[in-house]
Amino acid sequence: MNALEGRQISFSYPRHGGQALLTNVNVYVRRGECVILRGPSGVGKSTLCHILAGIIPRSISGQVSGEVFFFGENLRFLSLARVAETVGVLFQNPDSQLFFPTVEDELAFGPENLCLPRPEMDKRINEALAMVHMEEYRLVETETLSLGERQRIALAAVLSLQPRILILDEAFSQLDSQSVSVVRDTIRAQKELGRAIFMVENSEEHVDLADRIYELQDGQVREVIS
Repeated sequence: MNALEGRQISFSYPRHGGQALLTNVNVYVRRGECVILRGPSGVGKSTLCHILAGIIPRSISGQVSGEVFFFGENLRFLSLARVAETVGVLFQNPDSQLFFPTVEDELAFGPENLCLPRPEMDKRINEALAMVHMEEYRLVETETLSLGERQRIALAAVLSLQPRILILDEAFSQLDSQSVSVVRDTIRAQKELGRAIFMVENSEEHVDLADRIYELQDGQVREVIS
């Protein structure tokens, strides 16, 4: 059974006159596997991430068909809480994901929504900060952090929910060299834990992280040999 699977996914935005952005796309990721999606700008890579994460059509409107499965369960029949526990998404711009004044508040938000007991919340916050080498920043105000540090905190906030699937949408694009190294190490560690990772990434610098590579162009996805 695949951890993440998209079957026959097609999508169009109404504002584009119904022209298809994605057509009959099929992708999958196994447990403990990192799959890279690459392709030119504007072809729909982020849109596909949004569909696989359930953000489209629940939060972003559009004409979508096909099915998404998490460990064999159809996404459309899962509650928002179940989706949040299963899949974590990291976007290119951390400021689109950080909403709270301090690092601790940011990392506590997800576990609080899952109604976890305080000791478990504290444990998850500590572990997530350790994964991204930001333990000493727990009480720091997020607005004082560098862009790379904010991205690492955004990743830690995702990891605090302990999702079994990670979707990373160009997570390296705005990072300094230190943060790049930390995020790469985190991806490797998550793979070793059996997490499934679907990653949008065009840079050849990170192709070594991938077990398989998809290429998206002209609305179609094909698997390529790196």
